[in-house]
Amino acid sequence: MLWRYRFVIDSFGWELPGGIVDEGEDPAAAAAREVEEETGWRPDDLKHVVTYQPMVGMVDSPHEIYVGHGAKHVGEPTDLEEAGHVAWVPLADIPGLMARGELMGSGTLVALLHVLASRAGGKSPTTAV
Repeated sequence: MLWRYRFVIDSFGWELPGGIVDEGEDPAAAAAREVEEETGWRPDDLKHVVTYQPMVGMVDSPHEIYVGHGAKHVGEPTDLEEAGHVAWVPLADIPGLMARGELMGSGTLVALLHVLASRAGGKSPTTAV
């Protein structure tokens, strides 16, 4: 995950990597690219889990959530504007981070809630980068 400062809300918090799909780019390829650029890790086995609208009724802005199982360290983040502090965060810490308001952005919350719900349902555990 990434520890970042967001000036709009004047706050630091944890986020999952994310970004914009370039014109003509496959969303899964964009997800892998964004993770690598922002963290220095290349995700393995990305799976699409949900498309959601974060501000339905105000803006048509579909967001795609992908979850990966495994990653390979390929170097330092190349997008230093976005990198912040990169750290592996245990899934067991997520409920506490959520309770303290330290998780920022709907995409981060949707993705982590999906992972936690899947894990509780007996599926294989995942670690969030």
